[in-house]
Amino acid sequence: MTTPSTPRGSMSKSLKVTFTLLSAALAFVAGVTLFGDNVRKLFGASSASLGVPDVAYKKTLRSFGENSEYDGAGSSPSLPRKSMQHFNQGAYAETPSSTPAHPVERLASNAYTRTADDALSTFAVDVDTASYALFRRAVQGNRLPSADTVRVEEWVNYFRYRVPEPAPGEGAFHVALEAAPSPFTPSQHILKVSLQGRHVAQAQRKSTHLVFLVDTSGSMSGADRLELAKTSMKLAVAGLNPTDTVTISTYAGDVRTVLDTTPASQRKHIEAVIDDLSSGGGTAMGSGLELAYQHAVRMAGANRVSRVVVLTDGDTNLGRNQTADSMLESISRYVKEGVTLSTIGFGMGNYRDDLMERLANKGNGNCFYIDSEREARRVFQEQLGGTMEVIAQDVKIQVEFDPAAVRGYRLLGYENRAIADKDFREDAVDAGEIGAGHTVTALYELDLTGEGSTVATVRVRAKKPGGSEVSEQRFSLPRDNVRESLTKASSDLRFALAVAGTADLLRGTAPTDDRGFSRIHSLAEDAVDGQPDREEFLTLLGKLRELMSPRVANSNTY
Repeated sequence: MTTPSTPRGSMSKSLKVTFTLLSAALAFVAGVTLFGDNVRKLFGASSASLGVPDVAYKKTLRSFGENSEYDGAGSSPSLPRKSMQHFNQGAYAETPSSTPAHPVERLASNAYTRTADDALSTFAVDVDTASYALFRRAVQGNRLPSADTVRVEEWVNYFRYRVPEPAPGEGAFHVALEAAPSPFTPSQHILKVSLQGRHVAQAQRKSTHLVFLVDTSGSMSGADRLELAKTSMKLAVAGLNPTDTVTISTYAGDVRTVLDTTPASQRKHIEAVIDDLSSGGGTAMGSGLELAYQHAVRMAGANRVSRVVVLTDGDTNLGRNQTADSMLESISRYVKEGVTLSTIGFGMGNYRDDLMERLANKGNGNCFYIDSEREARRVFQEQLGGTMEVIAQDVKIQVEFDPAAVRGYRLLGYENRAIADKDFREDAVDAGEIGAGHTVTALYELDLTGEGSTVATVRVRAKKPGGSEVSEQRFSLPRDNVRESLTKASSDLRFALAVAGTADLLRGTAPTDDRGFSRIHSLAEDAVDGQPDREEFLTLLGKLRELMSPRVANSNTY
């Protein structure tokens, strides 16, 4: 009996099919291995499947949640601080067109600290607000902001709070302290620390020299970029005193000075130069910074504020100092000369939020993002005095918790502004700057013992502008002054807590379950106080809840 032979073509075809199936299977296994974390997040996998103890995962990622870490003789296991990156990566990314092309090292949220191990929390002040404005633009465009751009302190400090002025003879600052039970966890309290700088009338301000460094590269074309930057500059010039001066430099394929040092009294001439600006070419940002600082340092002095204001939509690709590190190095040489820096962001796509924030920190200045003419007025009109007139340099805050009253604490935000406790009185260590009338607010989660007489003592240390004279102020919160209930707390504390809670949701520090949104919305709604910015936040919170609804549906509840 003869067995029929298989045609060679059919066998070849069968082998190809088998090879294709094996390749697909191997690719699937590799994909699960490499990207399994994101797959599990997408389908709501339990924390146990992430390879860490369930209790440890919950405690590390939870904010405003149960915290029994301080109960008993020992502490529960916890994840390393960098484990936050494991949870956040890719979870809240924007659309590809608005995702930064450069890798950004995300800082993990501050960990809970046992007071018995470390009773001191030390950080430099920060009055940047770019992170919140970026969030607003993303949500209004029906996108989720990248978690990399969410900085809790910038959200909290975007809003206005009622803090008393420093009393005569008190010093440059007044610090208001308030604590109340947490609305999220019965066993915790929230501490609000608000620093208020003294105001300076416009007529009493020092002479100011502004160097506008304008990105006029091709990508700056558009109403929300160069045209909005022009509007911003005009608003700034309108708020200057007649004796103040302005210089305008630009960078694109090359760098140019389009307006030499000119008195602000020649407003029409300055505005005409601004109107003539047009976009086109590459982006030589590093070279532009060098030119701008050269102009600024010539006008710097003990009796004059000299500030560089960078207005840009993005990255650098030409000229000197193209990397962030080389730009930062070039700036550091001028900081000692008293020149300060403001970075102003516009547009999306190429925008380097990480670079703008790092430059502002290194340049002893502020970082803002402008998404509308309304925001331009806020930054360059309403807040101009504080931006121009620095009342204190190298401002450090150190909060000391009494171990008898506080088992543990966590600072919300300020991760990249942390200072070693031992460097609080090391005056050579660089810190933040405070402008006239600026308010800085920080929030802490506390685990109180119910004992002790003093919850916290806050010390503020700062230098006078342009000098080496140092002053230190001290403020305390007695345990008897802690509010008995959240309803007795100020609307400022309640609203700031709602804002910080929302930022924690986006950072992945808090679980994204619907209960969290409901509590935050209720907390904010009861603390609006008729303020337009707070009303806008409520609207944004509603849109954010809709955008995150698929994730809420798939997320675990804790």
